[in-house]
Amino acid sequence: MLRPEQMSKVSVTGSKSVMDEVIETMHEMHLVHITDYDGSWDGFEPGTPLEGSDETSSQLVTVRAIESTLGVTPADAGSTAAVDLSDADERLEEIRTEVNELDDRRDELRGRLRDIDDKLDQMTVFADLGLELDLLWGYDSLDVMVGEGDGEAVQEALEESDDVEAYDIFTGGNTVAAFGYLDDGSLEDTLVGVPFTEYDVPEEAGNPTTVVSDLKQERQQVEAELSKLESEIEALKLDSAAFLLALEEKLSIDAQKFEAPLRFATTERSFVVEGWVPTESIDEFEQNMRAAVGDRIDIDEIERASYTSGGHVHKETHGDEHSSEADTAEAATDGGTVQTTEAESGEQQVATDGGTAQADGGREIVTVDDSPPVIQKNSKMVGPFEVLVKAVNRPKYSELDPTLLVFMTFPFFFGFMIGDMGYGVLYVALGYYMAKNFDSQGIRDFGMVVVWLGLWTFLFGILYGELFGHYIFQSIELFASVPSATSYQVIDKGIVTTEWAITWLIVAVLFGWIQLNIGYIFNFIEEYQLHGAKEAVVESGSWILMLNGIWVFIFSEFGASSKPDFLVGEEAVFAAGSETIPLGFSGFPELVGILGLVAFAIGIVLILTGPWYEVFEFLTPLVHVLSYTRLTAVLLSKAGMAVAANLLYFGAALGDGSFEFFVTSQPTEDAIFQGLYNMGTMDMSVAGLEFALEGAILGLPVLIIGHIVVLAIGGTAALQAIRLEYVEFFGKFYEGGGKNYQPFGYERTYTTDN
Repeated sequence: MLRPEQMSKVSVTGSKSVMDEVIETMHEMHLVHITDYDGSWDGFEPGTPLEGSDETSSQLVTVRAIESTLGVTPADAGSTAAVDLSDADERLEEIRTEVNELDDRRDELRGRLRDIDDKLDQMTVFADLGLELDLLWGYDSLDVMVGEGDGEAVQEALEESDDVEAYDIFTGGNTVAAFGYLDDGSLEDTLVGVPFTEYDVPEEAGNPTTVVSDLKQERQQVEAELSKLESEIEALKLDSAAFLLALEEKLSIDAQKFEAPLRFATTERSFVVEGWVPTESIDEFEQNMRAAVGDRIDIDEIERASYTSGGHVHKETHGDEHSSEADTAEAATDGGTVQTTEAESGEQQVATDGGTAQADGGREIVTVDDSPPVIQKNSKMVGPFEVLVKAVNRPKYSELDPTLLVFMTFPFFFGFMIGDMGYGVLYVALGYYMAKNFDSQGIRDFGMVVVWLGLWTFLFGILYGELFGHYIFQSIELFASVPSATSYQVIDKGIVTTEWAITWLIVAVLFGWIQLNIGYIFNFIEEYQLHGAKEAVVESGSWILMLNGIWVFIFSEFGASSKPDFLVGEEAVFAAGSETIPLGFSGFPELVGILGLVAFAIGIVLILTGPWYEVFEFLTPLVHVLSYTRLTAVLLSKAGMAVAANLLYFGAALGDGSFEFFVTSQPTEDAIFQGLYNMGTMDMSVAGLEFALEGAILGLPVLIIGHIVVLAIGGTAALQAIRLEYVEFFGKFYEGGGKNYQPFGYERTYTTDN
């Protein structure tokens, strides 16, 4: 699980007479991640598309354009069992013609609607005046302006103007029509400075109110036509969706095959194609190729990638290799048999510069230099968590895959923070819904992640004895036996007793200490594989020493007088007499603490012998571990908010053992704490319910909204947990940037091989 599937690079060489068969067989296998030829070999050129490529591409564009116009989605296909593509060309042309006619008609109707709406907006303004349209234009001696503005300001401007001999004003709502007889100038000049927006007056006759009525009626008719047309388009879509999707799939497959030679290295008579295949599938690949093409091709496993780091890939070559010269791969086509020059066999070290390899026998082998694609090897249970790893980036082939560790820690951290049986059930239900009701694989995987978050939340809820903020089990000693089903060993979250809050801070620190050690160890392994022991010790061992040295010192009795009591000594949170988790640990001996400081110092010295500038980050092992205390911060905040939501509704426990809804008097501190523990376990048919029933009903939305808010806090908890994974943990060993495995072929949905 921690390594991707091992990949091998294969080479297929043959004459162009069998290239079609090779392409067809490789496509059907859907196994080879083709390496695009980069033009670096002397005598070889990228191939040209097969005959029919242009026609297929053109048809594919047509099909996709029709699908876009109709709005075809996979959900429209229904059953595709009876799709017949034998007369695809004729049927496609019929659909294209019908779609174009319907789409043109739809555009025309939509255009008419826009014109009608524009005219309606205009006529509504004039209808507001109550004047006939022909009264607003066509005068030789009168100047007319119609628009929106302040009628009083317009009238005042006309009265004060010396150029206006006579005028009249008509208003209606916000619309103003000004008529003026002027000796000189125009109304436009007269109204300069007056808030007024002029409208263009249509040169039409008639009552604008009647025109508005006619336009509305016309609009209804156009909408009816458009609705009928949309129904026709919808019927055509449903009738042709399966055919179009199946044809698109067929054409996409054909286009892949026709354009495949563009990725090959070719000469006048031969070709070479390279690609990556899972090592365990090499035999399957060769058997299928031989069954289809026989001995007319030469198949070689030219590289077997091993796992290293640092941006390089160590490759071991196996079997017969093709020569670097064009005349070596150039096939003799007599009888359709390929003759290739035999290369030395056995393991050979392949360099990564320029794509050349020096074989043991001194021959140079040419291959396009590229890194192997990544196939993550995770179980069905762990696989959904790849979505979280890929959110950063797909792991490189050379890197350790952290998916398993994210699966083990991320839900654990989340459950630790939320820890509530009720919320756990809700998270499981939400995740299950996402996993079962969405088409996107990414969303389904994320849904399964949420299911795991809910399961761990539920488990920790049992540990805390909490259900929607209610402590439903009795609070007893942590390691006491469970006397009956009504008693349970609950662990305090720390919102009542300070000792437990401090304990969870220390526990969170221990989580960080362990996880960061794993990260540094992973980095040590990678450095050792790539550069050897010395570099691994300097690059990674130094940080391991510093991380463990500083924290061993912190948890040691050395310098205990200057350390908080809860860390070391008889009052330490894990001491034998502790009221929280009495594990009997009161701190490492003084000598161990001194050795921890020595280890920390050695780590700094080791860094100075390597990339010395990293010494400025010497506090990273301390700070990054302390960052895990955010787990406890969310734990306490969530618990406090859940209790607050319940207190808003149930109130505090009173001295007589009853609850009081919407407390009107200030309860005592003891009463509140009693409410935190007993809420949910005491008899709810007490007087508090009876005299406050009305308040209980009216306050129910407060309770529901309060818990919805607390439930949403889970999103914050997830962010905090995944941040620890991405920043603190991944930062120690993980870079990402791997190549996605994309085998040549097509996942058929609407068609079959036949």
